[in-house]
Amino acid sequence: MTASSTQSEGTKLRGQLGQVLLATFASTMGFWAWMVIAPLQKTYATEMGLDEGQISLMLATPVLVGALGRILVGALTDRFGGRTMFVAVLLLSVPAVLLVALAGEIKSFPLLIGAGFYLGVAGTIFAVGVPFSSAWYEPSRRGFATGVFGMGMIGTAVSAFFTPRLAEWIGYLPTHFLIAGIMTATAVLVWLFLRDSPVWEPSRQPLVPKVVGALKLRITWEMAFLYGIVFGGFVAFSTFLPKYLTTIYPDDVDPVGAGTRTALFAAAAVVARPIGGALSDRVGPKIISLISLAGIVSLAYVVGQQPPEGILTGVTFIAMAAAMGLGMGAVFAWVGPSTPKDKVGAVTGVVAAAGGLGGYFPPLVMGATYNAETNSYALGLWLLVLVGAFALVVAGMLRDARPGAAAPGK
Repeated sequence: MTASSTQSEGTKLRGQLGQVLLATFASTMGFWAWMVIAPLQKTYATEMGLDEGQISLMLATPVLVGALGRILVGALTDRFGGRTMFVAVLLLSVPAVLLVALAGEIKSFPLLIGAGFYLGVAGTIFAVGVPFSSAWYEPSRRGFATGVFGMGMIGTAVSAFFTPRLAEWIGYLPTHFLIAGIMTATAVLVWLFLRDSPVWEPSRQPLVPKVVGALKLRITWEMAFLYGIVFGGFVAFSTFLPKYLTTIYPDDVDPVGAGTRTALFAAAAVVARPIGGALSDRVGPKIISLISLAGIVSLAYVVGQQPPEGILTGVTFIAMAAAMGLGMGAVFAWVGPSTPKDKVGAVTGVVAAAGGLGGYFPPLVMGATYNAETNSYALGLWLLVLVGAFALVVAGMLRDARPGAAAPGK
C-alpha cells in the first residue's frame, strides 16, 4: 500500500475511536442484559426451591443461545452492517428482559428457562462489534480496535455489581424495567450516531454459503478452539462465580459481596483485553496466547485447592480474569490478519459462538461434579486445568499471524 493511499484511507476513517467506543457502550448494555439472571441466582434458587442441576441449567441457557446465535448474527453483519444489527439485537432483547422479570415475579422456573433462552439474543451482540470495529481501523491496528470493543464485556461486571443492588434499592420488577429502558435508549442512540466504516462494503453472498465458507477455513477452527477456552472460561466464571463463592464460602460471602467479587473479576478481564490486542499487534498473537493459557492453567490449579477465603482467593480470581482477557485480545488480533476481508463477520461469528459454547458447558459440569459431602467443585476445576493445558500445547503448534499483516485477498 502506498503512502498516499494510506493517508487517504486514514482521512476516510476519521472519528474511528468515537465510533468504536459507541459500539463498545452498546455491547456493554447487551452484556448486562445477557447476564441479568446470574447475579440473582440465589434469590431464584431460594424462592423456587431449585437444586444444583436446575441452577446450572438456569445459568447456562442464555449462554448457549447467545453462543449459537453469533454464527447467524456475524454473517448478517457482513450483509447489513453494524449500525443496523446493533439496533436489532438491542431491541429484540428488551422483551427477553421483561420475560425474565415476569418469571421471577410469578416464581415460574419453566418460564425462567424459556426467558433465559430468549435472553441469549443479547449475547449475540459481540458478533456485531468485531467486524464493525475491524472495518474502522487499518490492518496493523485491528488488534487494538477489537480489544477496545471487547471491553464491552464490562457489561457482565455492570450486571454483577448493579443488578442485585438495584433489586434491593428499587425492587425486582423496577430493576428489570430500568434495564429494558436503558437498552431501548441505547438503541436510539446507536441509530442516531453510529455509522458503518466508509471502507466497509456489504457482502451479497447468500448466508448459508458464507457460513459454510467460513467453516472451511483452518483459521476458523483454530481460533474457535482457543477462544472457547479463554472467553468460554470468562463467561463460565462470570455466570457461575456468585454461585461458587456463596456455596464454598457461605459464612464469608453474601450475594451482594459475591456480585462485587464477580464485578472485579469481569473488570480485570476487560482491562486486560485491549492490552492483549495491542501487545499482539506488536509481538504477535501467538506469544500473548501462550502467556494467557499458561496463566489460566496455573491459576485454575490454585483455585482447585480451595484456599481459605481472603486475599489469596481474591487475587487469584482477578489474575485468572486478566489472563483470560489477554487471551481474548490475542485471539481476535489473530483472526483479523488471517481472514479474507469478505469473511471477517462470518468467521467472527463462528469463533465468538465457540467462545460462548465454551462458557455453556462449565456451569453444567460444575453442577454435575459438585461433591456435597466435601462441599467441593475440585473435580470440575481439575477438568479446566487439563483442557487449558491441552490448549497450551495446541497454541504452541500453530503458525503465528504476522503483526500488521493484511488479510488474504486484500
